[in-house]
Amino acid sequence: MSRIAYVNGQYVPFREAHVHIEDRGYQLGDGVYEVCEIRNGSLVDERRHLQRLERSLSELRMTLPLAPSALRFVMEETVRRNRVRDGLIYLQVTRGVARRDHGFPEQAIKPALVVTVRALDRSKIEANAGAGIAVITVPDDRWDRVDIKTIGLLPNVLARQKAKDAGAKDAWFVDAEGFVTEGAASNAWIVTHDGVLVTRPSSNRILTGITMTVAKEIALRLQMKVEERAFSVQEVLAASEAFLTSATQTVMPVISIDRRKIGSGKPGPVAKRLREEFHRVAEIGRKIV
Repeated sequence: MSRIAYVNGQYVPFREAHVHIEDRGYQLGDGVYEVCEIRNGSLVDERRHLQRLERSLSELRMTLPLAPSALRFVMEETVRRNRVRDGLIYLQVTRGVARRDHGFPEQAIKPALVVTVRALDRSKIEANAGAGIAVITVPDDRWDRVDIKTIGLLPNVLARQKAKDAGAKDAWFVDAEGFVTEGAASNAWIVTHDGVLVTRPSSNRILTGITMTVAKEIALRLQMKVEERAFSVQEVLAASEAFLTSATQTVMPVISIDRRKIGSGKPGPVAKRLREEFHRVAEIGRKIV
């Protein structure tokens, strides 16, 4: 079956989907995005993703291109038309089409909206979770507002490629003080030998993940202790286990960093338990397909 995309008010065949050459997202990276999991034909944590989308837009002095109820309809209809039961839905909002200029357009323009859907091979993700993944570290050379989920992801792209070249699955950014900030497309966690879960607190230096938020809720329900603070690479190496959280991978065990083993070198019980509980706590929407 051919894929269908939503582009500025129209559902079109994927191969025919396009935006104007002077769309400010294409020209200047002037836009934001969200990625939401589709599981068993339902959207996962849609409400929280849309709340974060609105926050990102607000930080860039932009507005939703559609009313929230209409945007939810478009999301569900795009999933329905693609008949994807397990996968991801991607939303991108840019400031719109205008003559190329770094400053905002003087005349009001309509934000541009693109929505796409793709299926995921869940068996591959589960295989990675069963074996655990490797990460590498890279210097955090991004701008100071990574709490805004912008489409300007070049440092993340280069970090992920460096990880791929090294045979790893992800890269963890490390700041000038030697502390891990987050992954190229994920949030980073460790578990101390005392059983304490440690992850960075929300700030302008990380993107507060929806999956990260749900993982904290699970941990508290299970009466686990969570500390929100910075941690160093040395603490990662001294930890009993580590993992990352993201919409695409939920809770993914990390078994090595820079080719050095973490804990036993195998997925740990805390990450496994959080992964098992995730979809019992996450907000699952109505059945679409």
